[in-house]
Amino acid sequence: MPLALCIAGATGGVGQCLVRAVLASDRFRLVGAVARRGVGQDIGTAVGAPACGVAIGDDLAAALDRRPAALIDYTHPSAIKRHLALAFARKIPVVIGTTGLTDADFAAIDADARRAGVGVATGNFAVTAALLQHLAKIAARHVPHWEVIDYAKAEKPDVPSGTARELAEELGRVRAPVVHLDDAQLIGPLAARGASFGGARVHSVRLPGCPNTVQAIFGLPGERLTITHEGYQDQSIYVAGTLLAAERIQAIEGLVRGLDTLLFGAAD
Repeated sequence: MPLALCIAGATGGVGQCLVRAVLASDRFRLVGAVARRGVGQDIGTAVGAPACGVAIGDDLAAALDRRPAALIDYTHPSAIKRHLALAFARKIPVVIGTTGLTDADFAAIDADARRAGVGVATGNFAVTAALLQHLAKIAARHVPHWEVIDYAKAEKPDVPSGTARELAEELGRVRAPVVHLDDAQLIGPLAARGASFGGARVHSVRLPGCPNTVQAIFGLPGERLTITHEGYQDQSIYVAGTLLAAERIQAIEGLVRGLDTLLFGAAD
């Protein structure tokens, strides 16, 4: 049977790509589309696809009462906690594409998901971003010095990006990076060294013309390794990973952070 999905943020950039992919697939079926815009319209015609008989709604609770097998959420950090509570109350697994969450948020989500007995997946669901996470974790086992840089358009408000923050935190779990000079030894504003996540420095560049880019930079005397993920303006890059996550979390309890974990398993 096709996996029944509800998409929150269905008229957003990624949401529209997801709707079109689900409607064109025989592995999934759409049973709910939630958004603030276009309420009452058929979601199919709203995203440039054939009409599908699913109207856009603004009531997530009502959409979840249709008992989808998973909720896919690409909305906003201010809404995600309420959306998770609604899903967990109905024992519905969730794929979180929303960024801007912290380690503390993820710890709470994991505990709530385990109490509900359901699975949750979060992270950047682009396949090459998953490879960045996976390969960087391997590098961190062998190179003790590393930092993270993320680049994005000038209008992107979250610093660092969710991908950069999660990368730093995940690498910090592999090993704490070795830092040659602690804060007391620095001369000048400490902010010039970036923010600290996972025990390492993370730097955010926000400029016009910058695609979404995350770099993990590893250094040893006389050599350097840079692993880079670049995401351009095509929102469809998140579709395949998001739908894969919706399938994989059916057999999981608790939170899984990162598509790389779903693809390759947890780091040793």
